[in-house]
Amino acid sequence: MTSADFDPNSPQYGYPPADSPHWSHTQPGGLGVRFFARLIDGILVNVVAFALSMVLFDWDYWWMVTGLFSGVMMFGYFVLFEVTHGSSLGKRLLGLTVHGPRGAPKPDLKQSAIRNSFTLLAVVPYIGHLLAFVSYVVIAVTISASPTKQGKHDDLAGGTQVVKN
Repeated sequence: MTSADFDPNSPQYGYPPADSPHWSHTQPGGLGVRFFARLIDGILVNVVAFALSMVLFDWDYWWMVTGLFSGVMMFGYFVLFEVTHGSSLGKRLLGLTVHGPRGAPKPDLKQSAIRNSFTLLAVVPYIGHLLAFVSYVVIAVTISASPTKQGKHDDLAGGTQVVKN
């Protein structure tokens, strides 16, 4: 089932059923606020990745590993925070939480890893940043088109969702 044929009364996917006591507390996080949360997180992770690459590698080669550090650290950062806290620092600052499928309070490790696997595209030599950009566009388009504001990465992770607190 995709977000396009979402059934709000289905207990098997995405948001809780409309008659659930959880329904009134789960409004989807829109594309704009999610973009700014991701931007905040990206800045935090990339500052750390840049600093680590400068410290750990020769001044002449730090730029070669920054993309690798950035992609791997971004993946680890999102998985760690989603599994342990239900939101990254950027999402928390902007009042968003990531829920697991069927209204679970947090995604589990597998769901979060699948949901954030696209961040690893940055480590692919030469074309990684282009692939990452394309995946961000696909995710943004699918969030915008979804009545539940779930992106393709949410669908692939079994129906995870970003909601307003």
